[in-house]
Amino acid sequence: MVPGEAGRVLPLALLLAAAAAVSWARGPPGALRPPGQGCSALGRCCPGRDPACAARGPPRCFCDQACGAARDCCADYARACPAVSCVVAEWSGWSRCVKPCQVSYRVRRRHVLQEPRNGGAPCPHLEEQAGCVEYRSHQGVECQQSLFPALITTGRYGKERRKPSVPKGQEMLGYCVQFQLGPIPGSCWQVRAPHAQWTKYLTQGHLVCVRCEWPAQDARSRRCYGDGRGARENQLLLWQAAGHPRCRGTWERRGQLPDCSCPEVHSLIFI
Repeated sequence: MVPGEAGRVLPLALLLAAAAAVSWARGPPGALRPPGQGCSALGRCCPGRDPACAARGPPRCFCDQACGAARDCCADYARACPAVSCVVAEWSGWSRCVKPCQVSYRVRRRHVLQEPRNGGAPCPHLEEQAGCVEYRSHQGVECQQSLFPALITTGRYGKERRKPSVPKGQEMLGYCVQFQLGPIPGSCWQVRAPHAQWTKYLTQGHLVCVRCEWPAQDARSRRCYGDGRGARENQLLLWQAAGHPRCRGTWERRGQLPDCSCPEVHSLIFI
């Protein structure tokens, strides 16, 4: 070793040791930790980008939600500010229809149990709505039946559907209502679904027979809603095809019959 060589090696070792110390203090790439400082020392975690949510330096580091994207988080951010996802309660029961005696909607809600923090998953929607019709007012008075459409489908459905909770002696009870169809919208003929092919045969001016039977009958009145009972002479009533929402129109009630005797394509049933 030449004189003075050791003197040159010693400062190099000191420089390497100092660089390692600085690297340890800063933590992994994108994380900064001044010695003795950090989010734990700051005592708070902040939403969004908050320039005031910074631990003292040097070097300066942050404890806000945006620090990950900015790569200036304090080294203890993940430990001191863990992500907490939103937690919500179970759905409530459905409310009553907002407006009775007309096509309306009902509501159910849920509330937040835990707000999201530090980039956790956001809360899902807290309210749902669904269409509905109530045939009695909130005071229990039966609605005027001409205020809402009759929901109908092909008569074959009456032979195929199950009829739960039919009281004894009621299996064969029912009645038929005859209507004369008004204008038929073109959407009734533009159908692909097999269960809605019957709508192609609806024709303005034709008479149709619509049967009312269990379980479509109201338990108290023993009638089907939308059958036009109480309508004025020549009053236009509303109907809508089940399974084909765009197929709807008007008809006039022609009378009630004990049995339906229309051709099969014009034999329908209340839902």
